[in-house]
Amino acid sequence: MKVFDAWRTWTDAEQALSDRLPAEIVAHLGQVYRAAADWHGDQVRPAGEPYVEHLLQALQVAVEAGGTTDPDVLAAVLLHDVAEDTAGTVEEIRERFGERTAALVAAVTKPEPGEGDDPAEIRDAYLRSFEHAEPDVLLVKLSDRYSNVQALDTHPRPDKQRRYYAETVRWIVPLTAGAPQFVPLFEQWQQHFSRLADDDQEETRNA
Repeated sequence: MKVFDAWRTWTDAEQALSDRLPAEIVAHLGQVYRAAADWHGDQVRPAGEPYVEHLLQALQVAVEAGGTTDPDVLAAVLLHDVAEDTAGTVEEIRERFGERTAALVAAVTKPEPGEGDDPAEIRDAYLRSFEHAEPDVLLVKLSDRYSNVQALDTHPRPDKQRRYYAETVRWIVPLTAGAPQFVPLFEQWQQHFSRLADDDQEETRNA
C-alpha cells in the first residue's frame, strides 16, 4: 500500500514541487501553505503529529496520485480544513487566494449542525453530496481522505479506526469512479486494512 509521508515540511514539498511546477506557482503555494500554517497554529492530529503534516501529505497525494498541477486545486488542498477547523473563513480565503480556491474549500467543508439537527444525519448528507461533485472537488476530498486514512492504525482509538474504515468504504471509495486515478490507491488501502471490517463483524457476532 502506498503511503505519502515524504513531505513533512514546506522545504520538502517545495523541493519536490520545483521539479513539476513553474517557480511562480511554487512560490504562490508557499504563501498558501504559510497562511494555512498560521490558521492551524499548534493544532495536532489524533496521533500527536503537527496538523500541517496532514496538509502536506494531502498535497503530496494530490500531486503524485491525483496528477494535478492546477494551482487553485493545490491551494484548496492546503486550505481544505481552514473553514472547518480554525477561525479562518471561506470569505478570508476568497479575499486572499481567489474565488475558485475559496469555492473548492467551501465545497469540502462540513456544515455545522443546527439546533435540533442530528449530527450523524448532517455528516451523511455531507458525504452524500460528493456523489455529484465536480472532478476538482473530488480530487481535493480524496486527497484529504487518503491522507487521513493511510495510517489509520496509528489512531489512538480502535473504535474510531473501525468507524472511519467503514465510513470510507461506504462513502469515499465509490467516489473514485469519478476520479479513476485514485481507484488502485483506495483498493490497495481497503485490502491493507480489511481486518478492521473483520473486527466489526466479530464484535457484531459477540454482541
